[in-house]
Parts: sequence; C-alpha cells; structure tokens
Amino acid sequence: MIKPFRIDIPQADLDDLTDRLARTRWPDEVADAGWDYGFPLARLQQLAEHWRTGYDWRAHEAALNKLPHHTTEIDGQNIHFVHVRSAKPDALALILTHGWPGSFLEFLDVIEPLSRDFHLVIPSIPGYGFSGPTRDRGWDLARIARAWAELMNRLGYQRYGAQGGDFGAGISLALGAVAPEQVVGVHVNYLPTRPDPDARLDLSEADQARLDKVRHLMANRPPYQALQALTPQTIGYALTDSPVGQLVWIAERFAQWTDPRSPVSDERILTDVSLYWLTATAASAARLHHDAARGQALPCRAPVGVAVFAHDITQSVRPLAERLYDIRHWSEFDRGGHFAAMEVPDLLAADVRDFFRTRLDRR
Repeated sequence: MIKPFRIDIPQADLDDLTDRLARTRWPDEVADAGWDYGFPLARLQQLAEHWRTGYDWRAHEAALNKLPHHTTEIDGQNIHFVHVRSAKPDALALILTHGWPGSFLEFLDVIEPLSRDFHLVIPSIPGYGFSGPTRDRGWDLARIARAWAELMNRLGYQRYGAQGGDFGAGISLALGAVAPEQVVGVHVNYLPTRPDPDARLDLSEADQARLDKVRHLMANRPPYQALQALTPQTIGYALTDSPVGQLVWIAERFAQWTDPRSPVSDERILTDVSLYWLTATAASAARLHHDAARGQALPCRAPVGVAVFAHDITQSVRPLAERLYDIRHWSEFDRGGHFAAMEVPDLLAADVRDFFRTRLDRR
C-alpha cells in the first residue's frame, strides 16, 4: 500500500536540538591550524550558531511539504519517496537516487527542469531520513535495487530510467542488473574506475593522472569511510548524541567534495544535516558503507551514460569503464563536484535529458 506522507517534526525535537547546540562542549585548536588537523573550529562554530539561532526548520519543512511525499513498505522496510508526475502523460519515468551524506534533498533543484520531460520518483535510501532506520542487516546495493524495482512496479512503471551519484550510482547500476527488461538506461555522475593491471590499455596522460589519484585514495582510505565500513554502530553513538558531531561529519564532506566555484549553501547543508539529526539515522545511514562492501556485485545490463565532473572525488577513466559497462554516452564538465545535482543542476539536468533522449525509442 502506498500512503501519502507529510513531514511534521515534533516541536520537542526542535527544542531539544536548540538546547543541545547551546550546550556544546567545544575542543581547543592550535593557532593557525587551518585544515591541517581537520575541520576549522571558527567555521564550525559559525555553522552551529546559525543552526541554533538563524536557521528555520519550519520554513524548510513547509517548502518540502509542497512536494508530493509518499511511503510504502517493501521487504519489511518503510520506504519514503517523492513522486512528481510530468505534464506529459507519456513521459518516461526516471528514478533518482541520492548517496551519502546526501538525501532526497539533493534533487530539489533538478525537479522542475527534469519533470518537464520525465515522471520523477525520488526515494530515500533505506536507513536514511524518512526511510530509516533499517531494522535488519544486509541492505546492500542489490537489495536496495530490488526494492526500487518493486517500488516502480507498484507505481505502474514498466519501462523507466535510473540516475544517481555516489551510492545512488551503484544502486542505479544494480537496478539495471536486477530489472534489465524495465530499465532503458542508467545515467550516473559518479563511476569509480580502479586500476586494472590485466587491461593492457594504452591510456592517455590525463587518464593515467586520474588513475594515480585513485591509487592515492585507495592507499589512504578516508577516515569516515573506514569507520562507517568497519564500525558504523560505534560512530553512530557520537553522531546521534551530538548535533555538532553530526554537523561536522557531514559539513566536512560538502567542504571537501564540492567545486569552490559552486558551493552548496549553508541553508541546504543545514537542512540535510537536520534531516539526519531529526530522524536519528546517522548510524543506519552509515551501515550502508558496511553492507555495500559485503554485498554481491551484479553486472549492469542496461546502457549507461556517464557525466564526469572536474571536482568530484575521482574522475572516471573511459577505457576502463567500457570494459565493465555498455557506455553509450560520456560527458566531461570543467565545473561541478561530487554533489552535481546541488552544485550545477543545470548541467546535470541537461546531460540526463540528452542521454535518455536516445533511449526513448525503447520505452
């Protein structure tokens, strides 16, 4: 059963957040630390004070409630999603999937341009926000993809496309594996390509530089990734108990993964952080790093389109990607970072439209 859903956070939860922020116990910081030791104290205090005194959750909640929210239960898990129908009755359906530390909020700025040509389904990943927390283990990318296939079936969509970045890219590709007869194509804006010594490819200097960056990341695993992949419950205690801890855990990713020319606004960051905090889903969201690493990799059988943004965590190497996927579309952009739908929604929406325009004959 699909039910309408309205966001309505209890006032007591908002009052508790304000109280906790006012009682924050701050660490010290060495002089002129900058980013050498982690997120700068002054910047975090600025964000936290705005969250406590200037940020208005109720205003953002009212704006979000203008969207058509729904929930349904799939595989024992409550699933939240936004469903925006295009004015074109025969439009192709498109399911958009966010990543970590994002949420369905990532797609707010592409809803209007994409809904001109697509029926949009924008779910929250199990364990995230209003789809959380998860109650059992094993919510890996393939299991989420199977849930998405069931969701699209319940909505009456027999042919559709998929799009995503970060974990959303992996889930979208897995959807192309579990529902190959329904998925007409998969568009991703994040596609890590690992070095493959057996490929024997003659790569360009630029591609070699991209692989060197990947090798560096593989040899220097980011601390957040190691903690969430190995002990998500342990870090979950701190993030669920301290709003400033939750804030810096997410704000650091936005600071480091975005193009300096297209920063995500403090208001949007705080809305995303508030969603994690007010739903107490830091631990269950972190579990995806743990479960995804232990899940089964499935080969995507759908045609794939790739958008590569210059300031993303890594940039895909096309010759390596073509060994794994049926690449039909490839775009390179000199601006934009990991949160492309929030940073450069115009570029992403246009690229998604261009890719699926070539897939419309397969509906």
